[in-house]
Amino acid sequence: MPTNEQRRAAAKRKLERQMVYRQERAKKRRIIAVVSTVVVVALVGGGVWWLATHDFGNGDAAASETPQQESVDKAEKIPTEMHQIPKRPQALPEKVNCEYTKGQEPAAKENTPPANGEQPATGTVGVTLGTSIGDLKFNLDRSLAPCTVNNFVSLAKQKYFDNTTCHRLVVTGIQVLQCGDPGGNGMGGPGYSFKDEVYPELTYGRGVLAMANSGPDTNGSQFFIVYGDGANLQPKYTIFGTVDQDSLKKIDEVAKTGTISQQPGQGDGKPKTPVDIKSALVAN
Repeated sequence: MPTNEQRRAAAKRKLERQMVYRQERAKKRRIIAVVSTVVVVALVGGGVWWLATHDFGNGDAAASETPQQESVDKAEKIPTEMHQIPKRPQALPEKVNCEYTKGQEPAAKENTPPANGEQPATGTVGVTLGTSIGDLKFNLDRSLAPCTVNNFVSLAKQKYFDNTTCHRLVVTGIQVLQCGDPGGNGMGGPGYSFKDEVYPELTYGRGVLAMANSGPDTNGSQFFIVYGDGANLQPKYTIFGTVDQDSLKKIDEVAKTGTISQQPGQGDGKPKTPVDIKSALVAN
């Protein structure tokens, strides 16, 4: 039978062994934690390096993207009545001062801006666009927008519009065909801008020729033809002429084949039937 002293000594040794065991376990856990952290960091770092240094190529990159849904929306109920352009409430003087201001963005196609100075505010100019759907005939009116007419004639004579495409067709809400960007994506211009020539009485409809813009006084080279409904447009777009009925009928056929929209029913996108401008001839 062990004595009390022996039992106390045995209990002490057992406690000491437990403490050593616990210390060793705690040490092992710390080592495991450190090793695990190093491994995780290495894996994360290696993964980032792998992603950063491996090029998937165009095919794989394209496959990894979610494809956008596209649809062909077609124009319906195109008005056939020509729109009458409201005259200015007060006629312009015989000559007006025009300014063409160089912008920060480079020109989409090389050109020389029109000279600043006075331009006549009377008379008309005929322009014929030779396109892939046939000739489109414009009648530019200086009494509506003399600076805009001067700009359009200048670009046409420099062949700025030659070999470009009409990049946008809208078939719902408004019915317009937009052209004038050599880049074909709606982002390009001539590298300069000029002020709006608008007035509150302006309205839009079939046969109207107007300037596209990205805000007040940002006119450049992009223009649009209203082939049908334009009632939803605000008087913020300079009207500088008209398009004849025969030309509009050709655009009608393009609108009936549809526009390639990113979402069904959007009715706004690239024309399914391309309208490529081959030449722009100014009548003498």
